[in-house]
Amino acid sequence: MIENKQAFLQTIAQQLYRKSPSTIKPDRKWKHSPQHRVLQQASIDELVTIFIDQCQNIHTAVKQCTIAQLPTTVADTIANYNGKSVIYSDDERFSSLNILPSLASYTYHQWNAALGHENVEIAERADVGIVFSERTLAESGTILVQASPKVGRTLSFLPENSIAIVPKSSIVPRMTQAAQFLRNESRVASCINFITGPSNSADIEMNLVVGVHGPVRMTYILVEDL
Repeated sequence: MIENKQAFLQTIAQQLYRKSPSTIKPDRKWKHSPQHRVLQQASIDELVTIFIDQCQNIHTAVKQCTIAQLPTTVADTIANYNGKSVIYSDDERFSSLNILPSLASYTYHQWNAALGHENVEIAERADVGIVFSERTLAESGTILVQASPKVGRTLSFLPENSIAIVPKSSIVPRMTQAAQFLRNESRVASCINFITGPSNSADIEMNLVVGVHGPVRMTYILVEDL
């Protein structure tokens, strides 16, 4: 429930010299829309190349594999992190893509809405968090994850290491196409996370520090035939 919505909108309407908030979407005819032309002609393979190149700039490893290779690739990535405990989203693809057996060697937990805050406590202790990217922005190396009862907001932020499984079919040129995807969704989450590699900050004297307030390391596993 959104509180004080009408009062907030009324204040904006008054600043725009209107008696009340408009309920009709204005018809905008922009003279230029450059955001739609960036990478417009790029093929999916060209977008993959751009995506991988960009990931070098955001300190994010990229592994490419097929669906058949995915379980082994996930297991190898967790092992490289020296992970002992794993938390992953309640996504049926972990089962259908045969990923779960690769987690058997670790302490693992599937995000369970019925457990409430206990999920967050488990995420705090987990070495590795794993999610699927819903849309992947080639231009910036960004993944899109919508929070839901099955995908906790903290799943990608609290574990020291983060893995995102990136279907090749999820790759789009940039934020423009990701916004269009959200606009076409019948229901949009109250929390939409655009994640661009591990956490970092250059707030202090412009010196980039990676792993300040979230995952220290991040790997994107790009699945070619998914």
